[in-house]
Amino acid sequence: MSRKGQLTTPRRTIYHIVMDSSDHPTASDIMDRLKIRGANFAYATVYNSLRYLTEEGLIRELKLEGDASRYDARMENHQHVLCISCGKLDEVFIETPQTWLNSIAAATGYDIQEEQLLFKGVCGSCREQKTTVQ
Repeated sequence: MSRKGQLTTPRRTIYHIVMDSSDHPTASDIMDRLKIRGANFAYATVYNSLRYLTEEGLIRELKLEGDASRYDARMENHQHVLCISCGKLDEVFIETPQTWLNSIAAATGYDIQEEQLLFKGVCGSCREQKTTVQ
């Protein structure tokens, strides 16, 4: 019997870790959290499970310029903002302006189906630390 289409124990466990995380964990973070829970899955199992969960639309893979992929279980349309100082990644629930999407579609000829925007800046904590150090 094929395991395609099944939420096996490793897949379910990894899915719950991503669901319970607000920090968009990497595969390495997930491995650490599995160990804390007493689960011992091989790296290949974790990566294959993450690929399966992504392909099935249960989680979203975030590929952030040169960094390891991070995973997000919030599937509603939203964007992300990354702190370039500490690496913190937050979610942004502000709708992308339709005029942007129309302009991109007109310029490229694409029918835009989905967008993923990444904003970068310095988070409040890092800004605060920088001002207290000076």
